[in-house]
Amino acid sequence: MKELIDWYQTTLASGGYPLIAALMAMESTVVPVPSEFIIPFAAQRAHATGALSMWGIVVAGTLGSWIGATIMYWASRLAGRPLVLRYGGYFLVPEAKLHAAERWAARFGPFGVFVARLLPVVRHLIGIPMGIVKMDFKCYSLFTLLGSGIWCTVLVWVGIAAGNDPRILKGDMREVTLWLFGAVAVLGCLYYFLVHRFMARPAKEHG
Repeated sequence: MKELIDWYQTTLASGGYPLIAALMAMESTVVPVPSEFIIPFAAQRAHATGALSMWGIVVAGTLGSWIGATIMYWASRLAGRPLVLRYGGYFLVPEAKLHAAERWAARFGPFGVFVARLLPVVRHLIGIPMGIVKMDFKCYSLFTLLGSGIWCTVLVWVGIAAGNDPRILKGDMREVTLWLFGAVAVLGCLYYFLVHRFMARPAKEHG
C-alpha cells in the first residue's frame, strides 16, 4: 500500500490534472483503478501543498469519468448486445454482471445513470446497458457528469478531512490505511443495500 501511495503522490506532482483525468477515465471503464484512491489523495496533497486546486481536481475527475463512461457507452452501442454477451467476460464484464446492470437500467432509467455514478460496481457497468438500448447520448452525458461531479466533490472532501489529520501529515501510513478501509466499508454498505439486494432479487425469483 505504501509503495502504491508513494508512486501516485510522486507521479501526481508531475502529472497533475491530466493524470487525475486519465486515471478516472480508466476507473470508469473495466480497469480496476478505484476513484476512492485517486481523488482523496490528490485532494490531500492539494490541501497540504497548494499545488493543485480543489475545484480543479473535481473538474479533472469529472471529465475523466465522463470520458471513461463515454468509451463504455459507445463500445457497447456499436458492438451490440450479442457481442457484449459473448466477449464481455474477457473484459471483466461476465454475463451475470451484464444482466444485473440491465435490470438496474430497466428499473431506474436515465436517473439510474446518475445514481450509478455514486455507487461501486455499477459505476463502470452502467454505460453498457445504456449503450445497448441506445439511450440518448446527451441525456446519458448529462446524468454522468452530474453524478460524477457530486462523487468527485465528496471524495475531495474526504481527502481534505484526511489531510487535516496531523498523523497523516506526518506520514503515518496506518492512519491512511484506516481511512481507506473506512471508505471501503461505507461503500460496501451502500452497494449492498442499494444495488446488490435489488439486482440479485430478479435472478433468484426467476432462477
